Amino acid sequence: MITLFAEEMQFLEIELDPYETVIAEPGSFMMMDEDIQMKTMFGDGSQNDEGIWGKVFQAGKRVLTGEKLFMTAFTHVGDGKQKVSFASPYPGKIIPMNLTGDEGRIICQKDSFLCVAKGVSVGIEFSRNLAEVFLEEKDS
Repeated sequence: MITLFAEEMQFLEIELDPYETVIAEPGSFMMMDEDIQMKTMFGDGSQNDEGIWGKVFQAGKRVLTGEKLFMTAFTHVGDGKQKVSFASPYPGKIIPMNLTGDEGRIICQKDSFLCVAKGVSVGIEFSRNLAEVFLEEKDS
């Protein structure tokens, strides 16, 4: 369950089931319950079989566009439901997006990504000399 709190500064609270994971941009974490485990990883963790050169290529694209190389996975390792919260480092409006529409892909402005369910690919899209982040739902 996702809860969006709208005050002067918005933040997003996500309720995780056991062993459910959410991936977040560095600097967006706000607070978490006791059974949530944090793990820093290279990239978004959606492509474990791409090999060393695939990872180097992805890292090169991220460095060229000024994006961060690492992301953080938040996994609920206990029983019941637990919550983890995220906020943007900048003032603005948080808009939840559903990837089942829009052909399973959303392209957004640099630094506008906050968090996503594990298994969704977060990449870099080049268009008109600007780097944009795209989110793509991967078949599991």
